[in-house]
Amino acid sequence: MDKPDKEKVTWTLTLCVTLILLTVLIWALWRSGFFAARSEEDLQTYIQRFAPYSHLVFFALQLSSVILAPIPSNLTAAVGGLLFGTWWAFFLTAAAVVLGSSVVFQLARVLGRPFAERFVSRKNWDKYTEVFRRKRDLFLFLAFLFPFFPDDILCIMAGLTDISFRRFLLLVVLARPWGLLVACGVGGSALHIPLGGMAALGIAGAAVFLLAMKYGDKLEDALLKKLKR
Repeated sequence: MDKPDKEKVTWTLTLCVTLILLTVLIWALWRSGFFAARSEEDLQTYIQRFAPYSHLVFFALQLSSVILAPIPSNLTAAVGGLLFGTWWAFFLTAAAVVLGSSVVFQLARVLGRPFAERFVSRKNWDKYTEVFRRKRDLFLFLAFLFPFFPDDILCIMAGLTDISFRRFLLLVVLARPWGLLVACGVGGSALHIPLGGMAALGIAGAAVFLLAMKYGDKLEDALLKKLKR
């Protein structure tokens, strides 16, 4: 079997396994009642149902939040902080996010653009392609650090570039966990800071969240324009 045939077989097998696993994952979430959760309280009850395997279920949900994307990892991180404490929730979430980022990166690298285009809209593709080409590493670091960028989509797009997996993984480890730590800390209330400091952090965190929600698109566009110069 020559090289093109081997690559075609690898591509086909990877695609089939990926589709099967995604189908099984979505089915398992549906059967377990996950999609019926409508609030943080519902999500907390859902995870607690699986005791003594709640930690494992929480890890699986955080991993799914990266691979399936519709599940908001910051929300589940806050619930994890409430259930398991800040640091347990953070370590589980960070491990799941790093692993999930690596998985989608490698899938995009093996399956190529046809796979990526199924998850990345044309609008996002056009928006990020140029800055990826010109300032890839800096852009990825900043995008992973700030909450208003679609991290999971960017992991897929990164897999189509010539960035090495080690460099990509380093950027993920250095930048992605910080927002997750804040979410876990809010849920776990385990940041041992005086009441006045907690109040200040709460106000600052709320302000950042509201600014990100209201002006996220503008902040993203401004940063992209600056990086394209």
